[in-house]
Amino acid sequence: MSISRTVALVGRPNVGKSRLFNRLARKRVAIVHDQAGVTRDVNSIRVDKDYMLLDTGGIGLVPEMTMKALVSAAEEQVWLALETAGLICFVVDARDGFTAMDEVIAERLRQANKPVLLVINKVDNESQADRVDDFSRLGFQRQVMCSAEHGYNESGVREAIAEVLGPKPEEVIDPEQAAKGERVGLAFVGRPNVGKSSLCNALLEAERMVVSEVPGTTRDSVELDLDYRTKSGGSWPFRLIDTAGLRRKGRLDSPVEYFSTLRTRDALERANLVFLVIDAMEGVSKQDKQLAGEIMDAGKCVAVIVNKWDLAVERFKQAEEEEGEVKGYKNEREFRESYAKAALKELFFLPDSPVLFVSAKTGFANERILSTARGLWEKSARQLPTPKVNQLLDKLQKAREPRVVGGKRFRIYYAVQTRNRPFVFRLFCNRATKLEDGYRRYLANAMIREFDLGGCPIRFELKGKEVRYAKP
Repeated sequence: MSISRTVALVGRPNVGKSRLFNRLARKRVAIVHDQAGVTRDVNSIRVDKDYMLLDTGGIGLVPEMTMKALVSAAEEQVWLALETAGLICFVVDARDGFTAMDEVIAERLRQANKPVLLVINKVDNESQADRVDDFSRLGFQRQVMCSAEHGYNESGVREAIAEVLGPKPEEVIDPEQAAKGERVGLAFVGRPNVGKSSLCNALLEAERMVVSEVPGTTRDSVELDLDYRTKSGGSWPFRLIDTAGLRRKGRLDSPVEYFSTLRTRDALERANLVFLVIDAMEGVSKQDKQLAGEIMDAGKCVAVIVNKWDLAVERFKQAEEEEGEVKGYKNEREFRESYAKAALKELFFLPDSPVLFVSAKTGFANERILSTARGLWEKSARQLPTPKVNQLLDKLQKAREPRVVGGKRFRIYYAVQTRNRPFVFRLFCNRATKLEDGYRRYLANAMIREFDLGGCPIRFELKGKEVRYAKP
């Protein structure tokens, strides 16, 4: 009988699960730090195009390590991983030796009635094998020694996992899935505690990520696949990327937060589309503007999600009952439109991005997130007709001429689209150094409106005339 080809790494905090996760994944995916309790969500990655590897939060966290609210949430993620795992890799620390918590965890694992591989970590070479004798009392027949940090006996761990899982099944290519292409990565970014994890949970219709009222709960960028079934029976393959809340550089008060920030920016680079999540009750902040700038620098399609809209509507209705009419707004729809206009005014450098009003808590309009993502992904693949592009640019230059800079006025002779995702247009012009930022935005915004590219950034590559110098 075949077992699930999912392998879960579990164990006490700080025994090296995340280091082993990175070692088996052959890349740095999970944040590694000596501080206990850094991993809180269930991280996942496919190893060798074979099995799914899960990295879990440490079992047995105490309030002194992390806030009490996070302890139970992290442990719930561990047991969720155990439900789906075909093999449990129980990671223990040879340097610490056998502990009472190891025995408690072992008992819980025996109750799971799943194959267990005891991975005795932090053994740097064979001469240290005598450290592992105490772990025999746990009663697990399958065991392997290794050093996740230094790579000792990595091959032994891989072989032990392969022995339990059995031969890798032959890959069967689903023609329907192949026609869909790769999954579209959706990154949710924003300040701490704006509800990014809650939105992902709502879309997944499962509590797959730790959600807490404590700002900064998510430390890693967590990726989970979602196949969205449309009403017509089709399927849209997405990969949801939940990221750590980005703080200003001056507020990175620990190495863990610093590396979380780096990991979030790496997720931003890997994503296909980005949703900037803001808090409906707080509006657009300085930090939101900074994040929007980073999204634009990465050249990603972007939409704005106003989360916790249920709270804003509740506040609006309360004021409406008390005052009759709220600051001139006739109804909630008019209030919403005004809010969107004000938000985009603050984020004026975004490419006329869609603004979605949702509530992760109540599920209000959450389905619009995926339909918007699908729309952005499809429009970002367009190849615009060259004649129409040039007609528009000529019209724009006549309607508003660039100002004279250095005795010359910028002039575009011809334009051609060179790529999409993001859209890049090569402009053949008189001087490549004369296009000012304000005029660049004027051209890009007009193209976005004309060709219905809202949410898709536009970049220009300037190809100027060669400057000829007179011979002396």
